Amino acid sequence: MTIRGRAWKYGDNVDTDAIIPARYLNMSTEAELAPHCMEDIDPSFAKRVQRGDILVAGKNFGCGSSREHAPLALKGAGVSCVIAETFARIFYRNAINIGLPILECPEAVRATQTGHTLEVDLATGTIRNLDTGQTFQATPYPPFMLELIAAGGLIPYTRQRLARGG
Repeated sequence: MTIRGRAWKYGDNVDTDAIIPARYLNMSTEAELAPHCMEDIDPSFAKRVQRGDILVAGKNFGCGSSREHAPLALKGAGVSCVIAETFARIFYRNAINIGLPILECPEAVRATQTGHTLEVDLATGTIRNLDTGQTFQATPYPPFMLELIAAGGLIPYTRQRLARGG
């Protein structure tokens, strides 16, 4: 599974309230959350992000509360992947559970600027910066997690498995 998109870069400790402000927690779908994604730290993000773009961030991305609203807002806004130096563990699980691929790769983060085009191969963990020509290595996803992401998350993946009898 290969992803290609324009990078949007943010710093360290971007918490779930910055990703989707708490005042929108009465909403629960990707479509409802998407227009408010990142609005308190980058008011133009939701209007300018394109489907397939990649969010790049520093350390501890997704810290704060354990709500699934944050990865849902990113996915709904069109973000196809998040690459960070590190993730808050609960955000990591929530992202995978809703089918949003995320990779830890500090070297790729440090070498990427907003506007760079990145190509990510989830099966190999390879991240290529097409603007600089640099290649970076993150931990690849195992096959079952690639299936889970391709299915759109844990619930659709489970439904597909049950439909196949397994």
